[in-house]
Amino acid sequence: MKRYSSAAAKQRGMAIISALLIAAVVAVIAGGMLTRQTVFTRSLEAEQLRVQGQWLLQGGLERSRQLLWAARQKDVLTRLDQPWVRIQAGVFEGRIDDEQGKFNLRNLVNREQLDAEQLHNFERLCRTLGVDPAVSRRISQRVIASYAQKGLPAKYPMLRSLDDLSGLEGLTPEVLQRLQAYISVLPGNTWVNGNTASAEVLSAVVPQLSLSQAHGLVAERDNGHWFINRGDFVNRLHLPQVAVDSVQVGITSEWFRLQGQARRERRRVTIDALLHRPEDREPKVIWSRVGV
Repeated sequence: MKRYSSAAAKQRGMAIISALLIAAVVAVIAGGMLTRQTVFTRSLEAEQLRVQGQWLLQGGLERSRQLLWAARQKDVLTRLDQPWVRIQAGVFEGRIDDEQGKFNLRNLVNREQLDAEQLHNFERLCRTLGVDPAVSRRISQRVIASYAQKGLPAKYPMLRSLDDLSGLEGLTPEVLQRLQAYISVLPGNTWVNGNTASAEVLSAVVPQLSLSQAHGLVAERDNGHWFINRGDFVNRLHLPQVAVDSVQVGITSEWFRLQGQARRERRRVTIDALLHRPEDREPKVIWSRVGV
């Protein structure tokens, strides 16, 4: 009897242990399935937020194109009092900058040769901004070497934006950030827009125009006295010794840069795009970068 009871108890013990092991295995499998389900759900939610963010970016980009085109149809001038200048707010937050209100590094090379006058203007602008001359030389050398000259091929890839210069010796993120407001990189040679350029840029590109004179000119302009044509700009310089042909300043713009972001819950998606607005066609996206 005792032997039977001992054997039965042992069998019951083994059954309980087996049941516990099975329960543990089931729990592990269920936990794994729940974890995978949670990961899948979160991945799906993240993908949905990403797609929604990209749609919001696309909407912001389209609205920016419409603002620029509406301004062009209404007025041939490109000015800082037009609707496209205002910061866009809401689910999409962004701003449009006139890239022709800045010094275009592409101008350093014209017709496959170095433009000495434009190089002088660039160095003058860098001095005004407090950039180390050695750094400004490296920038100009890098830019010049990225274009073919006199039949010789380019030594470096062509720049798309000033950000492509990051990593250049001596060009710290702080200096690069400072330059963003005054310097652009465009696909072709351009004139500076006198209705949107800063005093620093105008002083750099207009012969014999001091920084203080440029500040006075910009203050008058921003008070509502916009330049109506190139002759008007030259006349208001009050520099009779400066030849009109030497002033490469206009009153319209074709190149703009959009920088914005869309927020969806805790996710943020950014866009950086270059837009080209010819006289007779709606703005076109030349390049865009989307990030998270």
